[in-house]
Amino acid sequence: MKVSEIRVSYSNENPVKVKIQDSNSVYELVKYHWDYNLIELQEEVKVVLLNRANVVIGIYELSRGGLTASVVDIKLILSVALKALASSIVLIHNHPSGNLKASEADKSITTKLKQACDIVDISLLDHLIISKDGYLSFKDEGLL
Repeated sequence: MKVSEIRVSYSNENPVKVKIQDSNSVYELVKYHWDYNLIELQEEVKVVLLNRANVVIGIYELSRGGLTASVVDIKLILSVALKALASSIVLIHNHPSGNLKASEADKSITTKLKQACDIVDISLLDHLIISKDGYLSFKDEGLL
């Protein structure tokens, strides 16, 4: 009986190590990795993966949606974090409107993701909502 084989592959060939200190350092990092031609056009979700020392392992582009929403698949986030042996993650998404207020959907998915991360011993350090002009940190605002 033949079944599919699953392979896990990870490579870190980048000699530059970026350490996350706070929400602003996350924002500065992801601004560099965001397509600013799309930031006010469509919503995107990315996940920053970190090791125990808060050094960035990588940035995973989770999804790209429409004007008002994008899919946040918790199973996919956790599968990528586990494959990368991440100790912690930061969820980031943009609001094309530029509004940096967290919606009820944003708060709900953050709560669900935190609960799922806790089960597999991965820390959800923060959730940032970004725009061209700034960001909102769930951690800084006491929402995490």
